[in-house]
Amino acid sequence: MTLPDQTASQPGPRTTIQNVLEVIRLTLGELRKSDRKVADLILADPQRILNATVAETALAAGVSEPTVIRFCAAIGCNGFQDFKLRLAQSLALGTPATHSVLLGTDTPETVVEKIFDYTITSLDWARHHLDKAALARAIDILEKATAIEFFGLGASGVVARDAQQKFPLFGVPCGAQHDTHQQIMVASMMKPGDVAVVISHTGRSRSIIEVARTARENGAKVIGLTGFETSLASHCDVALLVETLDNTNIYTPTTSRIAALVVIDVLSTAVALRRDEAHVRRFQAMKRKLAEYRIGE
Repeated sequence: MTLPDQTASQPGPRTTIQNVLEVIRLTLGELRKSDRKVADLILADPQRILNATVAETALAAGVSEPTVIRFCAAIGCNGFQDFKLRLAQSLALGTPATHSVLLGTDTPETVVEKIFDYTITSLDWARHHLDKAALARAIDILEKATAIEFFGLGASGVVARDAQQKFPLFGVPCGAQHDTHQQIMVASMMKPGDVAVVISHTGRSRSIIEVARTARENGAKVIGLTGFETSLASHCDVALLVETLDNTNIYTPTTSRIAALVVIDVLSTAVALRRDEAHVRRFQAMKRKLAEYRIGE
């Protein structure tokens, strides 16, 4: 069994995971049967363990004290006290993702609480792990762009279309490409002064990597939005790592997409704030024109 440390990743690319509850959840299927009893106890009520001793934890889980110590080592902790310290840090982040797993017995009220709490916690995680220096470089590139093209597939394609819709904030022509053939065609026609924003949560979509490589070869600047550190970054001038606490439960909402949409909001708003007064006046006129299409009360 491969044991994760505190910088272990989800299966696939390496990324930073400091939330010990996430480490437990990701390791659960690899643990020994007795160790899994300790894990289940912690995931069910992590707050209870903060004030428990090794003996009390062992009794509650129905295992021996050495098993508790072995469990701590299995998830990359240096003993029980180190584990409790990391557990306290994880709980300080807010509602852990492990508590967001939806059950068939959940009431509508419980579903509301779980999804909202999980989303808020994951967005806060993404905010604190976002490289602000890289974000600033991306804003500088977008500010100087003569045209911007957004590329994404699947859920990332939704983000690309939302970004394209914000073209009045960017102040230059924007496009959104989510068909693989169209993506390569557009990337092949890009030129210096253009900016390609490639969006892939996994960072492993071959066509998106090819789009980034092609656009850059043609002189365009490339900004990547991804959830993992992968080879996609090597084809980007700036790579923005938007790390979230997505888990694999089939009912869990895709917070990676929500986080990517927030980052797009940050980029578009920051660029708009740098535009001159003439642009601001045009933007205000556009908003007034849109208001004319709304029915009054």
